[in-house]
Amino acid sequence: MEVERIPTGDKSPKEAWTQLRAIAGKVRRQIVKDYLAFPLLAGPAFLPVLLGNLTANLARNVWAHTIIFCGHFPEGAEVFTEDQLEGETRGEWYVRQLLGSCNLDGGKLLHLMSGNLSHQIEHHLFPDLPSNRYAQIAPRIRTLCERFGLPYTSGTLARQRASVYNRILRLALPGPRHHQPERATPPAPDLHAIV
Repeated sequence: MEVERIPTGDKSPKEAWTQLRAIAGKVRRQIVKDYLAFPLLAGPAFLPVLLGNLTANLARNVWAHTIIFCGHFPEGAEVFTEDQLEGETRGEWYVRQLLGSCNLDGGKLLHLMSGNLSHQIEHHLFPDLPSNRYAQIAPRIRTLCERFGLPYTSGTLARQRASVYNRILRLALPGPRHHQPERATPPAPDLHAIV
């Protein structure tokens, strides 16, 4: 909703209120559907359907949170400021996508259950590629990273999740933040042309 734009006058309170009402409408419809309409349609099975919907939504949200955070926030995933994006070349864009995302190592079941977003690096590099192709190009991307001295951050689900929470705690608590060191911009290969 970009509420930070209201005090600067870049966004009117009326516009923000309109957006908030639209969001509230979507939330209300989803709640009515999941926790009232479908359970009522089940008749005597109202309570099991209600609890099933609640459990399914909770599990989906926890799983989605885990996959998204593990692909964007473990140690090794770099964060960029808007100033760093100014004048970015196509090659630098690819390098930023690589440096700002991480993969999850695992078997076919993990990749299936994550919608192949366990290959977050490949997803960021090639967002239009069908997700079932990420596993095919991952070894080529890793080889390319080795060739150009670029990190290819990847780890097990347990390792990446622990790393995420370690990073969150480190950034949330008072004391030194251990900011990422300034790095010289690595060579920016055109990954699109190479892959």
